Amino acid sequence: MKLLQLPPAELRRQLAGAGVWLRTGPFSLRVRSRIPAVAEGLTELYGQFEVRNAHEAFADFHVAVEPPASLRRWVRPQVEFSFDGMKPFRPLPRDQAFPMLEWGLNWCVSTQAHQFLIIHAAVVEKNGRAAILPAPPGSGKSTLTAGLVLSGWRLLSDELALIDRKTGLIQPLPRPVSLKNRSIDVIRAFAPDVYINRASHDTVKGTVAHMRPPRDSVRRQHEAARPGWVIFPEWKSGAPPTLTPRSRAQTFMFLAQNAFNYSHLGEDGFRVGTALIDQVDCFDFHYGELPGAIAVFDALADAGRPA
Repeated sequence: MKLLQLPPAELRRQLAGAGVWLRTGPFSLRVRSRIPAVAEGLTELYGQFEVRNAHEAFADFHVAVEPPASLRRWVRPQVEFSFDGMKPFRPLPRDQAFPMLEWGLNWCVSTQAHQFLIIHAAVVEKNGRAAILPAPPGSGKSTLTAGLVLSGWRLLSDELALIDRKTGLIQPLPRPVSLKNRSIDVIRAFAPDVYINRASHDTVKGTVAHMRPPRDSVRRQHEAARPGWVIFPEWKSGAPPTLTPRSRAQTFMFLAQNAFNYSHLGEDGFRVGTALIDQVDCFDFHYGELPGAIAVFDALADAGRPA
């Protein structure tokens, strides 16, 4: 059963009670919340995802977004994220409830899923090969990711590259794409029909909104992908799209420093990381507008198309 098949009143009832069981990529979640914005966000952005009876299904992560047990539920209301009863973050304003759920789910995966080497990067795939896109905030990573998945690339993840430690393949985790500040208007202008939810303002990341993941990416969320490229994107106003080769050694060091669990995995983290670098081409990429950037990525995918 898909989440969109749950009537809104039933979704709110389950969220306020035992929770809603939800499958995303290799993980199962049980989400609880009495906050209307959480039910709204799930309906708008997770409609194509599988749901089951929370009483009967095992869940990897039990999470909740709820008002704190204090007067702050009435005066300048706040919300808290909890995972198995732990509260890893400070409370946020109530109107940031849905972004808090998304950030909390990222935290759960990045701190618990050690069956993968987890790199802070977006991942997209076309013609059987995946492009890993690591970049710091403000680089245009999410804008480029959204543009690519709206142009025929498959979304594997907007934030977390999950490298399977046994196979070296990338496991998809196609959740909503987080857009920040001017990226929201850029993507709305690029694809006027795309669904982007109501923006949350004055967050720690500025203005944040989420783009619904493409239906095909969700449908194929259990289909792993072979790494093909590691590409470091950087948006520069007016810059032509330019790919510049980057050394594998330099790329490995950056990925190791930006992997959430590289040191935790020890020797195996080094083994998985070096095996990844051995099978990819590495580039820096500058771009100033989406159509030209997408043309460059499409050319890469076509050149690397399996025979």
